[in-house]
Amino acid sequence: MSSLLPSIATNVVQWQASHGRNHLPWQQTRDPYRVWLSEIMLQQTQVSTVLGYYDRFLQQFPDVASLAAAPEDEVMALWSGLGYYSRARNLHKCAKAVVAEHGGVFPRSAAVLATLSGIGRSTAAAIASFCFAERVAILDANVKRVLTRVLAYGEDLSSSRNEKALWQLAEDLLPTHDLHNAMPRYTQGLMDLGATLCVPRNPSCLVCPLQTQCRAAQHGNPQSYPVKTRKTKRSSQAWWLLVLRDAAGHVCLQRRPSSGGDTGIWAGLFSPPVYASLADAGASLQSLDLTVVARQDWPAQLHVLTHRDLFLHPVVVDVAGVLPALPTGLADWGWHAGAAWPQLGLPAPVRKLLESL
Repeated sequence: MSSLLPSIATNVVQWQASHGRNHLPWQQTRDPYRVWLSEIMLQQTQVSTVLGYYDRFLQQFPDVASLAAAPEDEVMALWSGLGYYSRARNLHKCAKAVVAEHGGVFPRSAAVLATLSGIGRSTAAAIASFCFAERVAILDANVKRVLTRVLAYGEDLSSSRNEKALWQLAEDLLPTHDLHNAMPRYTQGLMDLGATLCVPRNPSCLVCPLQTQCRAAQHGNPQSYPVKTRKTKRSSQAWWLLVLRDAAGHVCLQRRPSSGGDTGIWAGLFSPPVYASLADAGASLQSLDLTVVARQDWPAQLHVLTHRDLFLHPVVVDVAGVLPALPTGLADWGWHAGAAWPQLGLPAPVRKLLESL
């Protein structure tokens, strides 16, 4: 592999400057707050989706101090619809730690950045590389695909030992000169290659700047890499949502528990009360001692999560009165007017459901 070392980094840097993605807003800065925000938002989320959220976040929280000082509900409301809500909770927790433990200044090294909430090894390296030109490797899904193909690295990445070995190879390939300019471009270049050319199926090998160095391309089997034999099994689950609506249009919402079991889905967000069966939802409704005016059982809606298909069954119940009393034991339940919904942390399917009432 030693003969590949100089040319790979040089080719990636040169290609990124002329053909890579250079127009995105977080690429026009070396402010670690803005780069960090983009990196967290881009985890398992497409660029096109992130752009609007990124702009709105910066308008509301222009720096880490303003984010740290914000109530968590405000942060979750702004994140609503972006998914993977643990990212938002960790984002808020990380901002508080940067202010409290680092004087409001992001650490300059990947090793220290990786100790903060929600920042893993690859994200820490991306921030340190983009903002401080530190010579550190990233290894997200796109970069793993690029490097395993270039090196024809066929070891099973389900094994932590093999992934550790790939980390070492990634570090060996890093630029060695002009790091101030080379490290940000090299890091971005690997991301760009994985996102635009070295895609999972039908990669565009003929226009790839690494074609002549790529062993998988030379062998004609790039789609054989990366190798990962252990797959996460998909599951399905059905939820019944009890949607209580009073005479003035207020809807009863429950703040979901912050963690634990199935409650990890939408943890800390607002939702109509959730039940495992229609019978459970009916029993709960009966126990509330509310006067039911009308009831509709809506068709199920499919909500696709990373490893689970969630079938949501809305049970829409109109009740008499305005803000009718709820049992005292339901402290996490409350009535919310439509004007308040934008300020609440609502999962995307719940927001869509409420808007359709």
